[in-house]
Amino acid sequence: MPDFLLNRICTIMEPRANDPHEIEGVLNPAAIRGPDGQLYLFPRLVAQGNYSRIGVARVLFDSAGDPREVERMGIALEPEADYEFNDHGGGCEDPRISFIEPLRRYVMTYTAFSRRGPRIAIAISENLISWRRLGLAIFQPYNGVSFEGVDDKDASMFPTPIRDPAGGMAFAIVHRPLFPGTRPEETVHKSPSRSTDSPKECIWISYCRVDAEGEARHVHEFVAHRRLACPKAAWERLKIGGGAPPVMSRHGWLMFYHGVHNMIPRGGTGHKLCYSAGAMLLSRTRPTRIIDRSATPALTPEGPLEQTGTVENVVFPTGVDRRDDLGAPDRFDVYYGMADDRIGVARLDLPEVLSN
Repeated sequence: MPDFLLNRICTIMEPRANDPHEIEGVLNPAAIRGPDGQLYLFPRLVAQGNYSRIGVARVLFDSAGDPREVERMGIALEPEADYEFNDHGGGCEDPRISFIEPLRRYVMTYTAFSRRGPRIAIAISENLISWRRLGLAIFQPYNGVSFEGVDDKDASMFPTPIRDPAGGMAFAIVHRPLFPGTRPEETVHKSPSRSTDSPKECIWISYCRVDAEGEARHVHEFVAHRRLACPKAAWERLKIGGGAPPVMSRHGWLMFYHGVHNMIPRGGTGHKLCYSAGAMLLSRTRPTRIIDRSATPALTPEGPLEQTGTVENVVFPTGVDRRDDLGAPDRFDVYYGMADDRIGVARLDLPEVLSN
């Protein structure tokens, strides 16, 4: 849909030659403004053997205010906790960061690649420099659906409390449980006409209670849940998942996400997955209600840097920066992984009036 068209700005980060931390790629960064007003990226750095750390870099802008390059600043998190190791190594992967206003803390959600599989882990910081792990996110059962033992990824937090299903205020997380049979490698073998309204194929919102002082009782324990969105359009038929954290816009909560469809490879046999980016607008007061959503991708892989790499045909949005620093609150810069190898930036200028 034209309202959600992303325009590429540049490739802002790629693996640095001879750096063993990045030998297999830099990708899928969190993006967040620090206490100093500067923009920081927290990319996934992949060493040999798919061993992942979370780095930190400051974004440098040109005279027009466009992002152009980064200044690397070291490592924010690397595998230390038991749940960040597996039999082949370990990984802290694909972070997203939100500044949670009532807590006055930055909250990082990231994928911990444990012996049990990928799980959502949470860490907090006051300054983006030192991080304290809170452990793995815990999701209580919901209406006969158990999250116990289920792989989970693509998590991000709302920056402010929102209303939970009972009408109270709660901290909320967007995530995508990978229930058996819902990975794109599995759904690609199912009929194109299959129903995609199963709650197990959805992006979910889960809620953590807020007490009277605005603090979380257990900021990593989520006790209520609602499904948010299931695969709908052809470009997201095989799977959808969260992308950048929700950010407020003039039309409501704006959330960039990813969708997967299959391409017919050359020769006409087999399957080839394609990861594209889309956007959805959620109600300001009731974020489980979708106001608008990409009918076609906002960004799809183009050119060799997005079509060829560690994983072919991937654009994967994970960070967003509303350009309040330029006095342009309708402008959103989206930071995304390119073929699981590099990091690009694309821009959305949200119109004052939606087309429908």
